[in-house]
Amino acid sequence: MQSFTCLIMFSFNVTDRTSSAIRCLLVDPIRGTACVDFKNGYAYSYINVSRRAILNLISQPNMSLGFWVNKNLVNATRVYENALQHG
Repeated sequence: MQSFTCLIMFSFNVTDRTSSAIRCLLVDPIRGTACVDFKNGYAYSYINVSRRAILNLISQPNMSLGFWVNKNLVNATRVYENALQHG
């Protein structure tokens, strides 16, 4: 299993849900950042993530991780993406 490094100071690991695409999702509601490790081997960090969306994800345990990632990270125009290297 590959691992990745993502610096998030005050993070929540929200992978207590099943996902066919996401191995690990870390979010930081204070800084508005997120890191996603996809099962296909790619990992990305995101900045300028909506803090409201992060808190909504944390507070709703039945929310789909894939839906949230696509809406608030991958397809969000306000968010900046950075590919991470696997180590």
